[in-house]
Amino acid sequence: MAEVRVKENESFESALRRFKRSCLRSGVQAELRKREHYEKPSVKRKKKAEAARKRKYK
Repeated sequence: MAEVRVKENESFESALRRFKRSCLRSGVQAELRKREHYEKPSVKRKKKAEAARKRKYK
């Protein structure tokens, strides 16, 4: 989990901005989106193969 310590004389808005940026970098939102619903293993494989195909032809 991302953690941000508020520095002395730092506004809440800037600390929140730093926290959001660290969450994006650590991949928390992507992980949440991925785990929102159960995905059958066959569907996971199909998505993985499709992503590989897209990367190959890009």
